[in-house]
Amino acid sequence: MLFNTMSFGYFFILVAALFFVLPQRQRWLFLLLCNFCYYFFFKAEYLLLLLLAIGVSWWSALRMERHEEQGKRRAWLIFSLVINIGILLTFKYFNLFSRTIMDVSAAVGGSLQMPLLKWALPVGISFYTFSASSYVIDVYRRKLPAERHAGLYAAYVSFFPNIVSGPIERAPHLLPQFHAAREFDGARAASGLRLMLWGFFKKLVVADRLAIYVNAVFGNPDVHSGATSLMASLFFTFQIYCDFSGYTDIAIGVARILGFDLKKNFNRPYFSRSITEFWRRWHISLSSWFRDYLYIPLGGNRVSVPRAYLNLFIVFFVSGMWHGASWTFLIWGGLHGLYAVSSKFSQPWRDRTATRLHIPGGVRRAFALLVTFMLVNFAWIYFRAADLATANRMVAKIFSVDYSRLFIPAPDQFVYSLAAITMLLAVELFQERRSLTAWLDARPLPLRWALYVSVLVIILLMGIFNGSQFIYAQF
Repeated sequence: MLFNTMSFGYFFILVAALFFVLPQRQRWLFLLLCNFCYYFFFKAEYLLLLLLAIGVSWWSALRMERHEEQGKRRAWLIFSLVINIGILLTFKYFNLFSRTIMDVSAAVGGSLQMPLLKWALPVGISFYTFSASSYVIDVYRRKLPAERHAGLYAAYVSFFPNIVSGPIERAPHLLPQFHAAREFDGARAASGLRLMLWGFFKKLVVADRLAIYVNAVFGNPDVHSGATSLMASLFFTFQIYCDFSGYTDIAIGVARILGFDLKKNFNRPYFSRSITEFWRRWHISLSSWFRDYLYIPLGGNRVSVPRAYLNLFIVFFVSGMWHGASWTFLIWGGLHGLYAVSSKFSQPWRDRTATRLHIPGGVRRAFALLVTFMLVNFAWIYFRAADLATANRMVAKIFSVDYSRLFIPAPDQFVYSLAAITMLLAVELFQERRSLTAWLDARPLPLRWALYVSVLVIILLMGIFNGSQFIYAQF
């Protein structure tokens, strides 16, 4: 039941209507049942894994809070993390490890056979596992008390707007909201609908339209030129941003209508002037999760400079692992790790060089933005490719001298794609300078409605309504 399907539209209208009709004391139970029903529609049997993650983390936190002795608290923490992270590792990486062992065996002349799992990856397992794990860690660190109400805790972990693709919500922010009373707020609902409208524009008009060209090229790179490969990589750079941030906008909008606030997950990342800034703007909930629960525990930047660089690289490499059991994701994460380390290492030299050459600040900022975008775009090739061989062929094509022809499957579709990107960049450039929400609120009501209707018409005329899966739903 993806956001871009009619079934979700019916589901959400029914949920929102009944949620505010029911008495306050019954709403948590209703919402919990809706969460489970929503997840049930993806694959019923994997609801058991979700319940296991909820039960283990909730019980472990309660047991942990009953002990003052650090050793016992740590034992319950380890128990919870081993179960939850273990399930995640098994579903995501068991087949990769098995195939790697068989490949190594074959390379040395052996014939070792390893079992392979035939189960599909449970929807949203990376997201709800990280939410549950961060909760247990926070209780262990005494940053919040253990939640005694099992139903409210379950509603927090399984909250249907963000369970499939985030944002990764932490208990200190979202869990208390399930204890608070909720009343329908017209202003909040209007704000949520506006955000959902923009999210659908990103997904249906930009992401899914660009996907037509991207899929054609990445699916058969050998028949395409360097120009076509480069265009496909650029299109995917915008496709994945609009697909993922579009989902986030819809999720935040849905939650806002119900009276809940989810964390902002994107902040116009392609206007970043460094890889570090890019990761402060891209998938903010994941990058901040790794910062707080991996980078800082490793020592962060409070250690020697080489060790700090190593910590930084480890975080990005693990981020690649989080995204999937493929060497392409590991290389994508490793590239960002090398980018980040190189950026920090070379920063003093770059500053001195710019000062000596008297390069104007505006030129430096524009150049930094362009270089950052190009580096991110290059890494996305490995993220998108089906396998390492495909990614390498795409890279070889792009760096070849074969730029004689550009494949355009349908000229009108190609023009629509460029127009969609132009509209996106125009809005995001405006938002870089001022708040679009504040600007809209200051406009007369007829003008606001004219803009909303215009966006809706554009979606209806240019959108791709094939119910395609959101890219990050596979993680």
